[in-house]
Amino acid sequence: MNTYYTVEEKYLHAIEKIDYGKSPKGMRLLKEIIENDPFYARAHFQLGKIYYYELNDYQSAGYHFKTCMELEPSFPDNYFHYLELVVFLNMGKQVNVIAAKALSVPGVNKADVYDLLGLFFEKEKNWKKALDAYEQAFIEATDTDEQKDIEKAITRVKSKMERNKAYQYHMAE
Repeated sequence: MNTYYTVEEKYLHAIEKIDYGKSPKGMRLLKEIIENDPFYARAHFQLGKIYYYELNDYQSAGYHFKTCMELEPSFPDNYFHYLELVVFLNMGKQVNVIAAKALSVPGVNKADVYDLLGLFFEKEKNWKKALDAYEQAFIEATDTDEQKDIEKAITRVKSKMERNKAYQYHMAE
């Protein structure tokens, strides 16, 4: 039986369990943390990741990501995962709100935010906004591999724009 003196120690132990593939044990510890301190934002963040990536429970993931954002709005790690979830679920209003907040928080990777915005607009077939977002992502990117992926996305959207133009007919009098 482990004895933890602080919430932080319990949190670090939970993260250690998760990192070593023992998510159920880590999840149990995170839930214990929240029972004792419902305002411990990072426990909500970790639970959100488990619910999203491992259990595919999107409602619970969204709840925990949103709670983390409300409790600790300056915690940058939460924004990418929360934004990725709402983009995946095509939740347009939340995409715009979360992206706007994310772009104002120091430490958030802006290239990732713009890349996810580009993906969202691409899925919505809003080619112009998608292209603008991807181009902004390219400007913000500092990793060459990331830039290559964004260039592929830009090329893909431009191709879709051209293909879309080819199928537009105009009535001539």
